[in-house]
Amino acid sequence: MALRLMESLPEIEDQELVTRTLNGDREAFGVLVERHQDRIFGLVRHYTRNPVEVEDIVQDTFLKAFTRLSSFQRQGSFYTWVYRIAVNTALDLFKRQGRNPVQTVEDPEVIGTPPSRGLMRPDAQMQEREIAEITHEVLAELPEIFRTVLILREFEQQAYQDIADLLGISIGTVESRIFRARAKFKEQILQRYPEYGQVD
Repeated sequence: MALRLMESLPEIEDQELVTRTLNGDREAFGVLVERHQDRIFGLVRHYTRNPVEVEDIVQDTFLKAFTRLSSFQRQGSFYTWVYRIAVNTALDLFKRQGRNPVQTVEDPEVIGTPPSRGLMRPDAQMQEREIAEITHEVLAELPEIFRTVLILREFEQQAYQDIADLLGISIGTVESRIFRARAKFKEQILQRYPEYGQVD
């Protein structure tokens, strides 16, 4: 009977799994973790490449989610709620450590992503490591509010409304921050590496 119940749980909506968890069914919360942990791991890896820290932050995120589940507002999605907890957990950890919570983004195409529209790679054979180092260097110089929206929008591909929900701000504020963040990113790139300027 228990096995049959577990096999059926993955088909149940998040909201129902939350209700079952609050009613004492811990297996239901386990399904929620299984369902969303991969995306949360992906998010946290944008903040740190240290596997131990990634594991700790993800575990802490789901522990907080479990202990605070009664505060979950049902009008929003469970994933958005957990995502917000993960972002705050990562930022809080690095603030306490006095560290910059942005690590190298190991993406060979990152210079060509939306933050740097209008830029082009002068050398198609540029090593991925060099691109990642440049990206990290520039992101690290941005104020936290700009770093976070860039990570959420450009690397996590979050929709504007989702970013607004995650950060507890209006869509207008999200749009403004992303616009300013992209401009600052591009400005910093051109100041440090003028060879990335558009060549006519």
